[in-house]
Amino acid sequence: MTQVPKSVWVLIVTSLVLGVSAFLYKNILQITVGWSHRRRTRARRDLILARVKVEESQYQLSAQQSPRSEDGEWEKVEKHAVGSAPNGKESGDEWEGIIGFFHPFCNAGGGGERVLWAAIKATQKRWPRVVCVVYTGDHDADKDRMLEKVQNRFNIKLHPPTIVFLYLSTRHYVLSSTWPRFTLLGQSLGSIVLAYDAFSLLVPDVFIDTMGYAFALAFSKVFFPSVPTGAYVHYPTISTDMLGSLDSSPTLGKGLNAGRGKGLRGFLKKHYWHLFARLYGRVGGSVDVVMTNSSWTASHIQTLWGPARTKRRKPHPVSVVFPPVAVDEIVRSITLDAASEKDRQPTILCIAQFRPEKNHTLLLRSFARFLRSRSSSSSIIGENNYDGKQPHLLLIGSVRDAHDATRVYDLRLLAHELQLNPHITFLTDASFPTILAHLATASIGVNCMWNEHFGIGVVEYMAAGLIPVVNDSGGPRMDIVVEWGGGETGFRAGTEEEYARAFERVLGMEVEELEEMRLRARARARGAFGEEVFGVKWVEEVEKLVEMQGRK
Repeated sequence: MTQVPKSVWVLIVTSLVLGVSAFLYKNILQITVGWSHRRRTRARRDLILARVKVEESQYQLSAQQSPRSEDGEWEKVEKHAVGSAPNGKESGDEWEGIIGFFHPFCNAGGGGERVLWAAIKATQKRWPRVVCVVYTGDHDADKDRMLEKVQNRFNIKLHPPTIVFLYLSTRHYVLSSTWPRFTLLGQSLGSIVLAYDAFSLLVPDVFIDTMGYAFALAFSKVFFPSVPTGAYVHYPTISTDMLGSLDSSPTLGKGLNAGRGKGLRGFLKKHYWHLFARLYGRVGGSVDVVMTNSSWTASHIQTLWGPARTKRRKPHPVSVVFPPVAVDEIVRSITLDAASEKDRQPTILCIAQFRPEKNHTLLLRSFARFLRSRSSSSSIIGENNYDGKQPHLLLIGSVRDAHDATRVYDLRLLAHELQLNPHITFLTDASFPTILAHLATASIGVNCMWNEHFGIGVVEYMAAGLIPVVNDSGGPRMDIVVEWGGGETGFRAGTEEEYARAFERVLGMEVEELEEMRLRARARARGAFGEEVFGVKWVEEVEKLVEMQGRK
């Protein structure tokens, strides 16, 4: 019998010792951190649950004394109002846990926030006894002000007693300004600090990230493995398209980093991004339930997270849950017929937050090019349309902070430089009724963001009967502005020239052609998107998390 060399035995024993040590270290760390956080937050948890009961009683008493039909919906919340348990039983409705929603910028007022509030509304209707805790860094707004803004901005009515806001003190760690170098990695590591902050305030029964902080979910899974985690991904932190954009021409408008892959710095950036993509895939593989907002996002998340999820044997596949859009309300508010067509103005409407990736600069330059081509041609706008009124560009968006306010100022300067001032208007932080009024009178809805993850604003354009002119990429290309009912529902573009030609095409269409395309666009929006559809899909996915928590 051949004798095993001593060096081999040393190697085997060393490997076993290291493996056991790593296993013990990981589990001891989990037990220590997890147990200490639960113990330290137990008093706050009990206080929150007690306060919710008191507020619920006060709310019901107030509703009885001054009954209102809208509040009545919450007094008699029906079981399975939005969804139903997988096995058809009612036991899930009685679940009384705490769901933590990780959304540090919940008061921003953008499309991502609409998803958050619609998700909470669907959760409240499905599980009336569940407490929805929102981890936020918006210290300048209390609960009443936030919920008032939600109703004014999104027309979403929530049940106040079962919503709790916990305020984070470390949100600056996820701001891009905090990480001028290695921003992707810095913000991701910063989200771990923010997650630690959140769990130091309260350890929830289910933890859902609705902003895209995958590293925060990985932190939860490492230290709190018994807490099921869910992710609603609006946009992958990094994607294969981003990696490819480094070698593309900046003139093609493929994101903020287009063309930055050249030279030594570009070479290092490419390798950094590839390494980060591998790390992002590993942490994404820890998430229990993954929802994405479009086919484009789902494809990229599956590519990045799929291998790690398969390796960890995650049973639930990546799903597509289109974000909620107020399609039905818009349809009820805005009529499409021959009479309403006369109220339409040659207005190009852009509804988007004033952020760099929204590419308002491309829009302004495209509009300037359109105006120049219009001045050299008298046939761009049909003689029967708009009674000779001049084209106008209207930009509506929310301003989150001083950086956004500065961008609006810079855009105003650019508009002056391009001589657009008589033809352009900026409108910040508009209410939902104001937005509806402009949707009813504009003719074109425009989107210039490259690889827009979905495009809630585009769906709103189509529901209102606007002709969408959108970037030929991402969700608008794959899911929204597609052929429907035997014809086009809008136009796609990528460059200044293509956008300008699309504006010319729409404003030069005859009335009958316009009406037909508006109706097709609305039919597409109604047939594929809406708040009710979102609610059903959201509950289906969250039920998986509730079921996992029930098995703990």
